[in-house]
Amino acid sequence: MQSFQKKDSIFAQGDPTDGLFFVKKGKVRLTVVSEAGKEATLGILSEGDFFGEGGLAGQLTRMSSAIAVTDCVLLHVEKKAMMHTLSLEPKLSAVFVKYLLKRNIRYQDDLVDQLFNSSEKRLARVLLLMAQFGQKGVSEMSVPRLSQETLAEMVGTTRSRVSFFMNRFRKLGFIHYNGGLQVHSSLINVVLHD
Repeated sequence: MQSFQKKDSIFAQGDPTDGLFFVKKGKVRLTVVSEAGKEATLGILSEGDFFGEGGLAGQLTRMSSAIAVTDCVLLHVEKKAMMHTLSLEPKLSAVFVKYLLKRNIRYQDDLVDQLFNSSEKRLARVLLLMAQFGQKGVSEMSVPRLSQETLAEMVGTTRSRVSFFMNRFRKLGFIHYNGGLQVHSSLINVVLHD
C-alpha cells in the first residue's frame, strides 16, 4: 500500500514500468503530453480502478502520467507478482479481464462521443461518469474538484465553453455547488436529448 497526497505525482509519462496500481481510496488523474507539449486528460479514476498495467503487455515505459486528484491510498503490485497471481487465481483473472474489457468499451464510447456529440453533451457525460452515475442508486454525487481547463481537456473544447455550459447546468438545476460540485442524476437528460 502506498499513500499519496493531493497533487502528488504517482508516475510520469516515460518512467519505466514497474507494475500496476489499484485504487483503494481517492481519485487519480491520468494525462498524456504530446511531442508538441499539448496535454490531454485521459480520465479520472476512483476506488476499484486499476491503472498502469501496460507493463503486463510488454510496455517498457509509462505511456501516461498519474497524479493524485485527492489524497489516495493505492495498492502497487509488481509485474512479476501480478502475472504469478493471475496464473494461480482464476477468480482474480476473471475480475481483471472483465475490468479491462469494461474500460475498453468506455474508451470506445469516449471516441464515439468525441466524434459525434456536441461539447455540451460531452461535458454532461464526463460529469456523470466522474460522479459515478447509476451506481448504488444514488441520485446525486460529488465530483472531485477540477479546474475548468481540465474539464475542457477532457471534453475537447475551450475553457470558456465549459464555463458557459456549467452555468447553464447550474441554472437548470442539474448541478450545484455546496463546498464542491454536486451532480444531479437529471443531468442525464442533456446526454439523452437530441
